[in-house]
Amino acid sequence: MTEMRTVPSTDADGLQTDRPLGELEVVHAFTEGPMPTGVSVSHTGRVFVNFPKWGDDVQFTVAEIRDGQVVAFPDQAWNDPRTDDDREAFVSVQSIVVDPADRLWVLDTGSPLFQPTQVGGPKLVCIDLSTDTVVQTIVFPREVALETTYLNDVRFDLRRGEAGVAYITDSADSGENAIIVVDLATGESWRRLRDHASTKAVTPPELLLMVEGRPFLEQPEPDAEPQPVAMGADGIAISADGERLWYCPLAARHWYSVATDALLDRNLDDDAVAATVVDEGDKGSAGDGLETDDAGNLYATAGEQNAVLRRRPDGTIETVLHDPRLLWPDTMSVAADGHLYVTANQLHRQARYAGGVDGRRYPYLLVRTPIGAGPVRLVR
Repeated sequence: MTEMRTVPSTDADGLQTDRPLGELEVVHAFTEGPMPTGVSVSHTGRVFVNFPKWGDDVQFTVAEIRDGQVVAFPDQAWNDPRTDDDREAFVSVQSIVVDPADRLWVLDTGSPLFQPTQVGGPKLVCIDLSTDTVVQTIVFPREVALETTYLNDVRFDLRRGEAGVAYITDSADSGENAIIVVDLATGESWRRLRDHASTKAVTPPELLLMVEGRPFLEQPEPDAEPQPVAMGADGIAISADGERLWYCPLAARHWYSVATDALLDRNLDDDAVAATVVDEGDKGSAGDGLETDDAGNLYATAGEQNAVLRRRPDGTIETVLHDPRLLWPDTMSVAADGHLYVTANQLHRQARYAGGVDGRRYPYLLVRTPIGAGPVRLVR
């Protein structure tokens, strides 16, 4: 078990303050440019991040951190789409994930500013990290990536089928939520748990999210009435044995799991798949990041608490990291170096969530904390 280290909980005047927990190491401070969401670390320690087009000036939506510098990846050309349906360039990337074979997969929402998608924009792109070249592009058809779809995060099991499968969350805030399954050999994809209750946001009066002591509400226009955040199935993680897929809506405090065998069986209808869903209980906070390690632990970002939580195999939930600098912990990546990497991007301080006033302040952070375990690598 990782030793929890605390620091003095007093300010300069000797007054008591909130006490941090765990060991936070800053990997990179983003002192300029757009806010990051995703992070993933290769088997050899290369660090990749991405920047969705949510209103910031995004020069490149996928990047690698090299020698302290953030540079376009795999090159600038792949980050310069001609249109929102460009099949040969990244439109607006929400997540990047290194798979068990040490390839980087780029999950392109095709939805800058959360606009309706066009066929060709939403896609899954594979980059061979030995050559830094694109080797596969899977474009989602309209019946899989709906106009309202927002592709959020992805996990892989390379033991399934001929070349493996991917599982993706659709976190749409104004349309159907679902889990998308992808056959990596054929590129075929399909939707599961379509608008199942476990994939939907929970809103007031059942749930009121609070971040930094304030209600977390959405107000896209300054004169509009604030509305509950409605992002559905968001965080996703695969169990160490690959038998269960865990997921959670952003606006919810419960997490869920579903049998991967059911997701993959095309002969089952959605009711049969839904019969394998388990409500795994209250995870302690709302948040949008999930991750697993090879010791059977699950991790969840706790946006309401500036924290990262861990669920041990026996079901015990504990805090791995709590720090006032961890302002909206977003995406996590378990690396081979025994650390959990986390982006903290102040998402809740964006103007759309803060009454029309952008309260974000540099730097955004990429941090890590030791966990004494490695990544889940489901590969033959």
